[in-house]
Amino acid sequence: MALIQTVNLTKRYNEFLAVKDLNLEVEERDIFGFIGPNGAGKTTTIRILATLLNPSAGRAYVDGIDVAKYPYEVKKIIGFMPDSFGMYDGMRLREYLDFFGAAYKIPRKRRRAIIDDVLALTDLTGKADDFVNSFSRGMKQRCCLAKTLIHDPKVLLLDEPASGLDPRARIEFRELVKTLRDMGKTTLISSHILTEMGDMCNKIGIIEHGTLVAAGDFRKILSQLSQTQEIRLVVLDGADKAALVLEQTPGVENVDRSGNEFQFEVQLGHEDLAALHTGLFEAGVRVLFFGEDEGTLEDVFLQVTKGGL
Repeated sequence: MALIQTVNLTKRYNEFLAVKDLNLEVEERDIFGFIGPNGAGKTTTIRILATLLNPSAGRAYVDGIDVAKYPYEVKKIIGFMPDSFGMYDGMRLREYLDFFGAAYKIPRKRRRAIIDDVLALTDLTGKADDFVNSFSRGMKQRCCLAKTLIHDPKVLLLDEPASGLDPRARIEFRELVKTLRDMGKTTLISSHILTEMGDMCNKIGIIEHGTLVAAGDFRKILSQLSQTQEIRLVVLDGADKAALVLEQTPGVENVDRSGNEFQFEVQLGHEDLAALHTGLFEAGVRVLFFGEDEGTLEDVFLQVTKGGL
């Protein structure tokens, strides 16, 4: 079931077309990576889904609810974390969360228990009585996510949440998003940090100049784009023999050797790959690793985008 759906979604600012005929589907429990360069239309799309902007044309739905027609119904089931957010001077973390709990009309008697749960989930229990404006960038990100979760939203819209974080904070944030998926949350997360998205998301959508250029599992997209397979071979000994076998095997191309490690392309079926592996063994090569290099999200991004400004 698609919890987030756009149908020919378009947003125009005078003569500038920020989003053009966007058709997007995010299914239940997906961590959907919305990827593109700065200015591609990611934030505009998320702000429309968060009911902060009205589309110029087309439709957007969250859990089947039209975001333009029924914004207050949508607000009840989404948690929106913008790419920039403010902290209130002189307010402690528990007070900060209590303020937003009240804004979501959570009864006072229930708020303390809910705040305790959210603090535990985001690993902020020990900071509950600290002033929020004294937090580091990573702690502020956790604080904002805690605020985003206070009303137990079904759908999370996270706009560049890892921007500006140090490596440890990024890893911790990534694991937290995966925990939220296990709790039943559906997440649309935008970023231009491709390594983060490849490790975290089960599906991706790539947007450029307001147009969706690819969507789905990035490994499937890569296999559709490429007619060849990238194979990595590592041998314990017999590297020269391995080089000779590869040279004499039809369908093996672009062999790149570095010591006892080989990278090459093939246009071979499974039977032929198995025969190649057997041929290496029969030639006296001791193989440590023989397998497909599945490629990365960066490979997909570079193939489907044009890179124009």
